Amino acid sequence: MIEDKILHLGLTEGDGFKIFKELIQTPKDGVIIFQGMSDQTADSIKSLEGYKRAWCEESQSLSDRSLTLLRPTIRANDSEIWFSWNPRRDVDPVDKMFRSGITPTGAAVVQANWSDNPWFPDVLEQERLDCLANEPDQYDHIWEGGYVTVNKGAYFAKDLLAAQTEGRISKVAADPLMSYKAVWDIGGTGQKSDATSIWIAQFIGKEIRVVDYYEDQGQPLAVQVNWLRENGYQNALQILPHDGKTNDRVHDVSYESELQAAGFTVEVIANQGTGAAMLRVQAARRLFPQIW
Repeated sequence: MIEDKILHLGLTEGDGFKIFKELIQTPKDGVIIFQGMSDQTADSIKSLEGYKRAWCEESQSLSDRSLTLLRPTIRANDSEIWFSWNPRRDVDPVDKMFRSGITPTGAAVVQANWSDNPWFPDVLEQERLDCLANEPDQYDHIWEGGYVTVNKGAYFAKDLLAAQTEGRISKVAADPLMSYKAVWDIGGTGQKSDATSIWIAQFIGKEIRVVDYYEDQGQPLAVQVNWLRENGYQNALQILPHDGKTNDRVHDVSYESELQAAGFTVEVIANQGTGAAMLRVQAARRLFPQIW
């Protein structure tokens, strides 16, 4: 992109610009280099000392480690680090640094969007309108700078968009007089296991109010039990999928037996056989209009 801009402006070697495969020489002995951050080490990053500008494009992909290596290196007087990105998640390191409410001293944060572009072409305007009409669940992230809230192709993408549009995604207060149900999706233990998720819900009239949520990956059951107790859900009915009766590959005990031994009331949903997965998805879609 920088090379294209130099050529577009008609700048040549006579103006002090010389383009090579891996770098661009600029007037007054300046140089522009291009480096990926994923393969940097503490030693290799030191080679950037003395540079006064660093532009990190697609910064939503930067890791904590990359930021930790880069920030102390670009530190000459009047030096600047520029970050440009399309927000992805509020937990991405660059978002936590600049959009969490406390920004680094001297930082300037600018939200620039398609609507700020006076040269926004008609072809992109039509593309934007097509996205709004055909992929409304993706529109806010792609065009308005919103975080990814629904992964494309997710089972409940349209249902979550409807819940957001109708104001059903908000802070829901728990009713202290009503009981809790803890609905589990078991991922197992070990480094290669899937995530374990727990939804805490109350059934009040025709409404299903999801008041809390927990997720981890590869943690032993004791961690999840502690979370339930620390948050006051020790009396919640623990609803497990059919594999709740199956012994864990690492600890050789079932979630059902261990939760019962810990004093919880447990209900395991029986295996419904072939095709049951999509039947559960369809059942959840029917219930979604009642979920807050």
